[in-house]
Amino acid sequence: MAQPRVVTIHYTLTNDQGEQLDSSRVEGREPLSYLEGAQNIIGGLENALNEKAAGDQLTVSVAPAEGYGELNEELIQPVPRSAFEGVDSIEPGMQFQAQTPGGPQVVRVVEVSEETVTIDANHPLAGQTLHFDVEVVEAREATEEEQSHGHVH
Repeated sequence: MAQPRVVTIHYTLTNDQGEQLDSSRVEGREPLSYLEGAQNIIGGLENALNEKAAGDQLTVSVAPAEGYGELNEELIQPVPRSAFEGVDSIEPGMQFQAQTPGGPQVVRVVEVSEETVTIDANHPLAGQTLHFDVEVVEAREATEEEQSHGHVH
């Protein structure tokens, strides 16, 4: 098996409408480094970058199944407004951390009524095809420490 690599990329992420969702190419941002095989980035992008070298440029479209998953309607549900005790103002777009049987979960408010707050526990990019414009800045062998820790140092 090949030695895992640390790959450093510059990227711009857009949606199907061509709207820019994120970019490492904006002033003040550094390129993104990840450890191959450690699930540091979404699978569809990592698979497209396997065996790429510094200087390689590519455009990658990642389907929801290889990105943040399909939109799960069961994760969108109304909860009593009383669940937000101590919060004076609740508006669509706000995010909260909810305690679930599976541990902490970030939820996004999508609708507010007098009695209920509709929350969405899907990742904000779930159900979307993601389009990446990528430049590989560097690719190097991972150190033993990076491999044992599962992330880049």
